[in-house]
Amino acid sequence: MTLIITDPRELHQRTQEERRRGKKLGLVPTMGFLHEGHLSLVRKSREENDFTVVSIFVNPTQFGPSEDFESYPRNMEKDLALLRKEGAEILFTPEASRMYEKDHSVFVEEVLLSKDLCGASRPGHFRGVCTVVLKLFNLVQPHRAYFGQKDYQQLQIIRRMARDLNVPVEIRPCPIVRESDGLAKSSRNAYLSQEERREALLLNASLKTAEKALKEGEVSVSGLRKKVLDLFEKSPLAKPEYVEFRHPETLEPLDTITESALLALAVRVGETRLIDNCLLEIPR
Repeated sequence: MTLIITDPRELHQRTQEERRRGKKLGLVPTMGFLHEGHLSLVRKSREENDFTVVSIFVNPTQFGPSEDFESYPRNMEKDLALLRKEGAEILFTPEASRMYEKDHSVFVEEVLLSKDLCGASRPGHFRGVCTVVLKLFNLVQPHRAYFGQKDYQQLQIIRRMARDLNVPVEIRPCPIVRESDGLAKSSRNAYLSQEERREALLLNASLKTAEKALKEGEVSVSGLRKKVLDLFEKSPLAKPEYVEFRHPETLEPLDTITESALLALAVRVGETRLIDNCLLEIPR
């Protein structure tokens, strides 16, 4: 049975009891409206740990003034049923007032990896992410924490935060989970109309186009980017915000792919902003 906790102090007390019993703790931070991508993280945590905490918290500090905080999809009843089926021991679902004091004035900010890509178009977003994730780390004190690679920039930022602030938690990345037609699972897919859903397939198609071009010998970033952008030229609904080729660890821009590279996309499909990525490797 999954125990529901809403009080941060109660969460901390309960997880510390489990640690004292010698249990290995896994944490899966989410914003809810769970899908197969989230559940794959829960399964991995249960496989590798004795006790799994899943948080569902739509974190207000990572949303900008014009973003979709109020309309972000929520379905707690369905989420709880899924977590009980997966066997998660605790669901932590606090109110914002429990996580942030009225006069809260301390934030956690990473300033290098977060300066562009999604950080450029969503100022303050990663400051909110780092702050809430560190708060969860402090409350749960997990041995391992699980994050999906769809949010690749976020994953690298959290890794850097844990490293630089000496947080004793192992950050465990997990693969992107996709629909049968290749669209990356995302809570925001619920916003898409039927026509927009079809156009959203261009994200995955563009990743495959770049992979194919690289295998055929195209290693210049300008050439690869053009092939990706050409796919979107005739789309009435899908408009790229960025198409970037970056170093997989530092996220620095690349001009030529010599070993491996991250291809990261952000695309507006109608009013919905979707992201996707893949790691490109030079054929051996």
